[in-house]
Amino acid sequence: MPVMQTRRRFLTTLTLAGAASLVRAPLSAAAEDDLETTTVRIAKNEGICIAAQYIANDLLRAEGFTDIRHVFVPESTTRVRAIADGEADFSANFVGPLIEAVASGEPLVVLAGSHVGCYELFGHEGIRSVADLKGKKVGVPGLGSSHHMFASIIAAHIGLDPVNDIHWVTRESPESPTPFELFADGKIDAYLGFPPEPQDLRARRIGHVVVDTAVDRPWSHYFCCMLAGNS
Repeated sequence: MPVMQTRRRFLTTLTLAGAASLVRAPLSAAAEDDLETTTVRIAKNEGICIAAQYIANDLLRAEGFTDIRHVFVPESTTRVRAIADGEADFSANFVGPLIEAVASGEPLVVLAGSHVGCYELFGHEGIRSVADLKGKKVGVPGLGSSHHMFASIIAAHIGLDPVNDIHWVTRESPESPTPFELFADGKIDAYLGFPPEPQDLRARRIGHVVVDTAVDRPWSHYFCCMLAGNS
């Protein structure tokens, strides 16, 4: 007579198997070899969402690293380049440039997810949804930047053409106002902010949030940043 595998029977078996693994004799710990290198270089930027990298310092020292260096690389696309070129060993980074680099054959390996919800799309009056970006001026640090890449994905997700439907505004020169400053002054319609910019805009009560990737689907279901290293 065939045995029916019920949901209750399956869960009971799974629980017993888990309990057995807890009470079995512990394995002897294998002696660990010394580290091949005691130096590690971690790429950093001014963003507050990489705070975990600084907390990791004590953990790395406990593992035997004695020389922990933080290399300043401000933009995520150049940070990916720095890791691929061996100028830095590891960094948390926005996932978009990582995917692009891995697909292009760069010597990168993605090790773990870091967190969700870096970016927030802010808009002025008249921008109540992503669809309202059509024909509007949207600020990003530069074409091809992480901001531009993610804002384009958000727009394309609801059917906009990021190339033809949106007027991207970037900084014209080192002396000209940044897109963040232009948005704060009401001279452009929307801006995709990265910490601490969203916190600054809230504190100054400038604009309103159109998309918060920490809570709005589908973006809240995916890692914003991931830890990557040179393969």
